[in-house]
Amino acid sequence: MSFHTPPPKHPLPRVQPTYAARDLTEGGDQAQIVLGDQIYTLRITRAGKLILTK
Repeated sequence: MSFHTPPPKHPLPRVQPTYAARDLTEGGDQAQIVLGDQIYTLRITRAGKLILTK
């Protein structure tokens, strides 16, 4: 007879895909992102901020 209980199972943390904004814009300052039938524009401002517009 064993009194050993297995350690509790914890789900592994989900790793989110990570992309460099400069890779998405291929070194420029804008990229288009498609979601379904909608096209969005990702823009890097001169201040280094990101703006996503429809």
